[in-house]
Amino acid sequence: MSADARTALARRIFETAHITGEFTLRSGAKSTEYFDKYLFESNPQLLREIAQALVPLVPPGIDALAGLEMGGIPIATLLSQFTGLPALFVRKKAKDYGTCKISEGGQVRGRKLLIVEDVVTSGGAILDAAKALVAEGAHLSDVICVIDRESGGAANLATAQLVLKPLFTMTELKQAGAKSA
Repeated sequence: MSADARTALARRIFETAHITGEFTLRSGAKSTEYFDKYLFESNPQLLREIAQALVPLVPPGIDALAGLEMGGIPIATLLSQFTGLPALFVRKKAKDYGTCKISEGGQVRGRKLLIVEDVVTSGGAILDAAKALVAEGAHLSDVICVIDRESGGAANLATAQLVLKPLFTMTELKQAGAKSA
């Protein structure tokens, strides 16, 4: 992806999903700005461009994409189309009925999975999912996301030997948004 195309994509994500107000994040932190990921995930053209841009971040040797409930699922599904890798759908907690699985869509045990998330703040949801997937026998090392809010997520994931590879940081998106203003 060229630098101009990357900046244009960052600008589109910012213009589509950046909102201001008073927000409580999953981590409990307060913020006056928020990226409403569902606004870019529900836009078919923008989601397609995001998934295509994520392809180079997929490391070799991955057996399947593990999309986290709820925002990582549409990204992993479309990324699956571009990479040919199967997508798994990882719940926040295992169902207590039916199959009672933490993940759906295929086998976890013995597979090298790439965790796919939309926005990372502290990384708490990823750490919870990683713990459950490892308990099921998955091998993990990398996590990709669309936006890293730069709020400690990468460092928190590193403590669990997980490497965060964001498509964009919040700083990059805000810079791209400022250029369009």
